[in-house]
Amino acid sequence: MLGEGKIYRRRDLHSKLGGQQQSGISTPSQYPVIMIFSGESGKNYGYKDGWQENDVYYYTGEGQEGDMKFTKGNKAIRDHLLNRKDIWLFKNHKPGLVKFVGKMICTGDHHRTAPDRNGHNREAIIFELILKKK
Repeated sequence: MLGEGKIYRRRDLHSKLGGQQQSGISTPSQYPVIMIFSGESGKNYGYKDGWQENDVYYYTGEGQEGDMKFTKGNKAIRDHLLNRKDIWLFKNHKPGLVKFVGKMICTGDHHRTAPDRNGHNREAIIFELILKKK
């Protein structure tokens, strides 16, 4: 359905699939997919997403202040294999446009330290994701 490296209007993705339009983690109820959105603006809120040297993508879970919990989108990512849902990673490209990176798998590993948007230390959830092999 989606092509790696192709650009999409985020609005069109939500029109077709549903899900939360403002959140970094979108969980359309009618489709077995979790759409996650990552971009440079996340640094303003304490998020440091990105590729690591070992081809692992660090993705910071939901929650801008205080300790993060395994609820809502964070729980959906953690349990995606159990619930048979694909994770689709998108990177913000330009306002309203996102680039499809690919289908991801959560390795089950996550780190739990990071500052919140106010710079206060907190328990955070930083997922380790890898590209799903075709």
